[in-house]
Amino acid sequence: MYEQFYGFSGRPFQLTPDPQFYFESTSHKKAMSYLGYGLAQGEGFIVITGEVGAGKSTLVAHLMERIDPAALTAAQVVTTALDGAEVVHVVAQAFGLQVDGHDKAAALGAIERFLQDEARAGRRCLLVVDECQNLDLGALEELRMLSNFQLGSHPLLQSLLLGQPEFRRTLAHHPGLEQLRQRIIASHHLEALDAHEVELYVRHRLGHVGWNGRPEFEPGLLDALYRHTGGIPRRVNQVMNRLLLLGAIEARDELSLPMLDDVIAEMTADQNRGARGQSDLRTAPAAVPASAPIAHDSLPANEVAALLAERDARTAELEAAISELQAAGVSQHGADGEALSPEDMRVAEARLAAALERIEARLEEQEQSFRHVLTMLIEWLEEDPSRRAA
Repeated sequence: MYEQFYGFSGRPFQLTPDPQFYFESTSHKKAMSYLGYGLAQGEGFIVITGEVGAGKSTLVAHLMERIDPAALTAAQVVTTALDGAEVVHVVAQAFGLQVDGHDKAAALGAIERFLQDEARAGRRCLLVVDECQNLDLGALEELRMLSNFQLGSHPLLQSLLLGQPEFRRTLAHHPGLEQLRQRIIASHHLEALDAHEVELYVRHRLGHVGWNGRPEFEPGLLDALYRHTGGIPRRVNQVMNRLLLLGAIEARDELSLPMLDDVIAEMTADQNRGARGQSDLRTAPAAVPASAPIAHDSLPANEVAALLAERDARTAELEAAISELQAAGVSQHGADGEALSPEDMRVAEARLAAALERIEARLEEQEQSFRHVLTMLIEWLEEDPSRRAA
């Protein structure tokens, strides 16, 4: 929605990693240098860690764009909690190998033959393993064993391991990973963007979709954005998406600090609501069997329906307040229509002022509630292209 309003050619702050939006911060530049050095060695392990949303996946997407497929065959694995046997089969699938059954030895044999064939064809092989903090010790040991494959004295497989900070700590301190540690030839931890880089990052991504200065940013807005997000790129994307959407809904040509505060408050409310929902699910009796499928597409609609019900309740409160205001106006005259005494008039005016204040507060709540419902509905529709026609 907001891309049409502001005349963008696309969505500049989408959460899916996209190499065309790659932004080279100081830390990302160092990471690319380590990657370049590690890949030039052609063996062992390269390790990149960072906080959730720090840009590891975007870094890899940028790396893949620079790789010559005629010289290097790359496979990517995003892990869940895999054990040793499972990770071997997942690696085989990542390289496009079909292995019948769940025979680990057959999977290892297929991987070795594939790596040898690639080496004979003059291609090196790179395995990229994301979310490595989910792997158990056995799975990490299997990855180390895969690095033992050789053709003569030529190593056949190099691995790039990506993970969150806890993976870095595991690698550094676990006594069972000494052999893996000895094969790490390059390592880097991605740091968050600093305040200046957040401003450059936002302008960089907007520039890729044809931003011409509209919307403008109120002075201090991008500094506040840094404080709210800690410089984590994915958090910046989340907040900027909401902020631009709010700007489009309210037809604003400038994004302001109060708008940013509203967005942060709404996102915090969403998180708290989600946390309460998870708590309710843990404590409530099961309404359906554990094996029953969950209709994920219905969840956003249910939440929107709940918010609409909340809006209707506030509307009823508002109507009651208006009735009270009307009653306060009538009460400035006695039952026989005669003017009230000065003292009674002051009491009536105080009641009138109090009623007006309550109405103004409820109108503000009503506006925020309606805006929040509309924002959630638009985001839900835009998550899936098949819904956008709605």
